[in-house]
Amino acid sequence: MSTSKYEKNVYLAMLAEQCNRFEEMVQFLEDMLKGREKDLSSDERNLLSIAYKNSVSSRRTAIRTIVAYETKEKKKETSNFLPFIQEYRKKVEDELTKQCKNILTTIDSVLLKKAEDDEAKVFYIKMKGDYNRYMAEYAEGDFKKQVSDDALAAYKEATEKAKTLPVLNPIALGLALNFSVFYYEVMNDHDTAIKIADEAYEKANKEMPNIDEDADENRDAVSIVNLLKENLDMWKSEAEEN
Repeated sequence: MSTSKYEKNVYLAMLAEQCNRFEEMVQFLEDMLKGREKDLSSDERNLLSIAYKNSVSSRRTAIRTIVAYETKEKKKETSNFLPFIQEYRKKVEDELTKQCKNILTTIDSVLLKKAEDDEAKVFYIKMKGDYNRYMAEYAEGDFKKQVSDDALAAYKEATEKAKTLPVLNPIALGLALNFSVFYYEVMNDHDTAIKIADEAYEKANKEMPNIDEDADENRDAVSIVNLLKENLDMWKSEAEEN
């Protein structure tokens, strides 16, 4: 029995994940997407989401490291190295911008067009918010305004659509988590960040007694509820200190 191209791409994507070769994982899954008429299953969506997130994470980390060095050099009266650091930072930022824009193009031109239900639509529109947010973390000037506005519009649209999903749906909870982080870190609007996270946490907390927290199918929801709680505790204590 011959193995189909679909099975080959999915298998190689999982193998690439084990090898931490995430950019290749993206290529295998995007190749798999080309041959599909209908939407991805939730397992396939999660696989693609892992590929995308990990493919950009090394550059996001690199930019944070470079910015830390840049900040240190700026404190010196004179620095021979500052121009080199800024040139290198620009190189990594340009690479990350290209990656994020490619992902956003795939979401708009392929994934959203095939999305069949609200859960899938929320999943993809939330991703649009996320990848615009990643660019907003380092962008400046007009570009920062553009990607921040695009992230805000996507998160708002996803939040509206997510009203049809159960309170403990992991995609809806993840959306609230990421939307609140966007307000806190990018928009610098701490009050709105706390409000979004608090609302999601309170609603979820009321439902928690109705589920088996140790069951595999509830693990993601429980994990995100805990992250919401951690962020709220940290943000509220920071607000008190200030």
